[in-house]
Amino acid sequence: MGQRLNRCLDVPVALPPLRRRLLLLFIMLFLWLYMFYSCAGSCAGLAARGSPAPPRAAPPLLGEPGEESSLEEQRAAPDAAGPISSFFNGSGTKRLPQAIIIGVKKGGTRALLEFLRVHPDVRAVGAEPHFFDRNYERGLAWYRDLMPRTLEGQITMEKTPSYFVTKEAPARISSMSKGTKLIVVVRDPVTRAISDYTQTLSKKPDIPTFESLTFKNRTTGLIDTSWSAIQIGIYAKHLENWLLYFPIGQILFVSGERLISDPAGELGRVQDFLGLKRIITDKHFYFNKTKGFPCLKKAEGSSKPHCLGKTKGRTHPDIDQEVVQRLRDFYRPFNMKFYQMTGQDFGWD
Repeated sequence: MGQRLNRCLDVPVALPPLRRRLLLLFIMLFLWLYMFYSCAGSCAGLAARGSPAPPRAAPPLLGEPGEESSLEEQRAAPDAAGPISSFFNGSGTKRLPQAIIIGVKKGGTRALLEFLRVHPDVRAVGAEPHFFDRNYERGLAWYRDLMPRTLEGQITMEKTPSYFVTKEAPARISSMSKGTKLIVVVRDPVTRAISDYTQTLSKKPDIPTFESLTFKNRTTGLIDTSWSAIQIGIYAKHLENWLLYFPIGQILFVSGERLISDPAGELGRVQDFLGLKRIITDKHFYFNKTKGFPCLKKAEGSSKPHCLGKTKGRTHPDIDQEVVQRLRDFYRPFNMKFYQMTGQDFGWD
């Protein structure tokens, strides 16, 4: 062993003294790192043998009666990747999200998430997990496994707009972590409802007209609040449920309109809310006249401009203006209450 090491460290004497010292220093540093991470891997392996590994994705994993494991410990639990591979490929650790975009559908949540992913300290899962509304029985371990790996100081995020209107979601997120930061992107509820209908129409061209779906009885003008396109826009009603579990200061309300007219300004507020350095600025955006909204000059992990897909920015059908006005009258008192609750005037009336 000693002879092998001597041969490894056998530096030609023809090298200048300074270069010889630097080469020796490099070899010693490499050997030190190798021994350190080999030891770390062995220690981790020995610790793992002391207790059985939990199943990775077999639902339900957590949240059953008698479950006493700490949620904060689960939040910081590392992946199965070894310490050497984690060190060299920068894979980091999978964590439960510290911030969630909880709503609203057709408000601009996808745009916000794509803009935020430009920030080097934000890591977000691309697809909507729908954990707190559709997959809760699968358990937190399953949910955490969906998350991207993060390094120290980075924030893990996800977005599922249907959480905002899901009755059970506030209690479930609070149970995961009372400190979770929540972001809600809101938009003029009338415009949002038309956008929602337009999306459905693109998938089901034979659905009834917007006007016929809006009313229970058009003659009396009674609005059908059971239709999800209408119901989602009653923001004050949904917010009351969230305030039972989270203080108002822990929820950031982003204007969907300003996200289009001033994306850098709204992203500045979001970065401040998340405790991030203001890295995303005006220089990251350009306005796409064809689509009618801002796009990124460079998307995450790319050097090319990036706009949201063809499903975003659809042309809305012409809606009877009398119906539009009736909807504005219907939403007005709810909007006023929402302004009071949030301390923000979104200018929808």
